[in-house]
Amino acid sequence: MEAAASKDLCDVFLRKICAIPNGAKINECLQCGTCSASCPTAAAMEYSPREIIAALRARMLDRVLKSNTVWLCSSCYSCTVRCPAGIPFTDVMYELKHLGVKYGLYPKGTTNAVMALAFVASVDRYGRNHEPELIRNYYLRTNPLRFLSQVILGLRLLSRGRMRLRPHKIKGQEELRRMMAAIEENASP
Repeated sequence: MEAAASKDLCDVFLRKICAIPNGAKINECLQCGTCSASCPTAAAMEYSPREIIAALRARMLDRVLKSNTVWLCSSCYSCTVRCPAGIPFTDVMYELKHLGVKYGLYPKGTTNAVMALAFVASVDRYGRNHEPELIRNYYLRTNPLRFLSQVILGLRLLSRGRMRLRPHKIKGQEELRRMMAAIEENASP
């Protein structure tokens, strides 16, 4: 990503973060490391949560989005709950994932964004996740032959009643779609 585009995207992102409840507190980060010490997946991340905040404040969004960090966030909210500055860090990570998918900025050679898109498509279609469709769509876009290795597991899950072959749509699906459309409309820069 070129420097001008990176700066513009960073400005968009920071505006979006500041718009969420307590989002402006990103500027109050003390760099104490409580978020990183609380994170169960920090050891596997390229950048710890504390380093993500520092990189964002230094306007190095491209570095953050091209790392594995946002995709390894387990959304446990430990960082958010324990942050002495009250930064909603898990919400920051969600916004980073959203931007990464939207602008095609994620680690090359990874399939995390493909899984995220397949999940969202399933929820959009049924109002909830339908696992067989999710897995089918994911493997068709990433490694179709690997799908065959999942057939036995899928049959076991079906036989034990742990997975439905037919999707189950939620009640009020149209209301959910309208709500999601309104959220997307308000989230646009």
